[in-house]
Amino acid sequence: MQAIILAAGMGRRLGELTNDNTKCMLEVNGTRLINRTLDAIAAVGIKRAILVVGYKAENVKKWVGQSYNGIEIVYVENPIYDQTNNIYSLFLAKEHLLNDDTILLESDLIFEPCVLSRIIDEPYPNLALVDKYESWMDGTVVTLDERLKIKGFFTKEEFRYSDIDSYYKTVNIYKFSREFSETHYVPFLEAYCHALGRNVYYEQVLKVITLLDDSPLKALPLSGEKWYEIDDIQDLDIASSIFARSDEERYRAVSSRFGGFWRYPHLLDFCYLVNPYFPPQQMVDEIKASFDTLLREYPSGMRVNSLLAAKYFGVAQEHIVVGNGAAELIKAYMEHYAGKMGILFPTFEEYPNRVDRESVVEYTPDNDSMQYSAEDIMAFYADKPIESLLVINPDNPSGNYIPYADLLRLIAWAKERGINIVIDESFVDFVDVEGEYSLLKDELLSLNPHLCVVKSISKSYGVPGFRLGVLASGNCELIARLKREVAIWNINSFGEFYMQIYEKYHKDYVDACRLFRQERARFYEELQEVSMLRVIPSQANYFLCELTTTKFTATELAVRLLAKHDILIKDCSGKASFRGRNFIRLAVRDRKDNHKLVEALKEFE
Repeated sequence: MQAIILAAGMGRRLGELTNDNTKCMLEVNGTRLINRTLDAIAAVGIKRAILVVGYKAENVKKWVGQSYNGIEIVYVENPIYDQTNNIYSLFLAKEHLLNDDTILLESDLIFEPCVLSRIIDEPYPNLALVDKYESWMDGTVVTLDERLKIKGFFTKEEFRYSDIDSYYKTVNIYKFSREFSETHYVPFLEAYCHALGRNVYYEQVLKVITLLDDSPLKALPLSGEKWYEIDDIQDLDIASSIFARSDEERYRAVSSRFGGFWRYPHLLDFCYLVNPYFPPQQMVDEIKASFDTLLREYPSGMRVNSLLAAKYFGVAQEHIVVGNGAAELIKAYMEHYAGKMGILFPTFEEYPNRVDRESVVEYTPDNDSMQYSAEDIMAFYADKPIESLLVINPDNPSGNYIPYADLLRLIAWAKERGINIVIDESFVDFVDVEGEYSLLKDELLSLNPHLCVVKSISKSYGVPGFRLGVLASGNCELIARLKREVAIWNINSFGEFYMQIYEKYHKDYVDACRLFRQERARFYEELQEVSMLRVIPSQANYFLCELTTTKFTATELAVRLLAKHDILIKDCSGKASFRGRNFIRLAVRDRKDNHKLVEALKEFE
């Protein structure tokens, strides 16, 4: 068996990265794509590789040479690579297809070596390697029958999103027997190039062959093996995280993205915090039904969106400003209005990161569970010269909760001392208490202009992609200034539409929070069964846990969970307030996902 590698293209979409080299010479984490491919070929025992080169061909020849790791290298050159597509590159190598069974690969692929083993070890002689279609994939897709025969090839122009459940993406790795090349592929390849031109993809030939009644081509679906196609700098960035040099490097690369995890379809995210039971499907369907309009229309300006937020939370329009996520409003407030601020640690780092650390007066609870009360706060800051005080309630990451009545006493205490108080209640809808819990009340805000209430809509309402948050205060001058400081169109049409229709689904939200509280209680009991964890009770949608084992650190556990189970958790051990102790934070998801995490954790006991 031999390999043919198509490596003639210019890789224009990679910009300056391919100004002086073709795509196969790109480095991913210090190793060139062509080296990765040839190493995989050598590992499965292939002794001959044909490289079809064109753009910057001399660079490839000089780098690879005439032999590589026991593989004889044969070059075929496409002199008109800039005028043709890969069908012509393969046409130039057609005589080699007739000499032996062939593994055909494209040179912009990165894959685990076991991917190549799968297609070679499969006895059937003519195979297209495919993978179930995911949103990150681009290019030709196929449909299969129950015997895995390919029913049809569909180009990007023929792709229909209504049919995505039936699609498989071609991995661009094929196995052709010499007989198949003689009787089917090469004759059709020659006819296609002569009749229809040289500026299409070689898969067009396979598309024609699949229309035959006796087409010998079948598909081999992957089952979780990793691969990626690199067409642009974003692909290169994602591939760098998937194929990191070590598990530790992969964890750092993935966690530092701060979201966008749909590009990793098998990843289970226990790091970022949302409501697993909201929004309901009917609300999603309503937003989908208006997608075309929302995509093509400008959103309203700040005045209208503040009116929607006021309706959403039942406060006066002059008392509330809506942000592109709470983070936008936190940044605006902290950078200009916080002054010398008391902050309770450990905390949500977005707040202290926005000010000079010398202006922060830190309070860290002196107990193992990071718990504190309103009395503890008042006692600590009684003699501290602060202008503002930040309280996250329930707290992040501890889940500590100060009851409503105690919050009112804290607000009154701050008022007496001329201290502005910021209370972030992004997680308060999850508290397991009866009666009052939210501070978003117009009378309370009006009576306490020193009070600011921050709420992230992303976290409790389960719509982080809309980037919505609010800041409310009876200080109308402050609210007016914040509205002037953020962009007039800081909210997109999708976020605006969500706020517009939410009221119809309020009962669904109440039910979702009730379901969530039930699952949190069940998850807490299940986590208690993991002997290496000390689980701190929480009133939020996460649990702070301390590792009680000395076998590994919190960082090592996070790395292992991602490497072995594709589960991402928050490693909190880097927070200074934990003083080097090993804490992790686990989001609460639905029952199925929560159980999967517990079972994975038990493997490491």
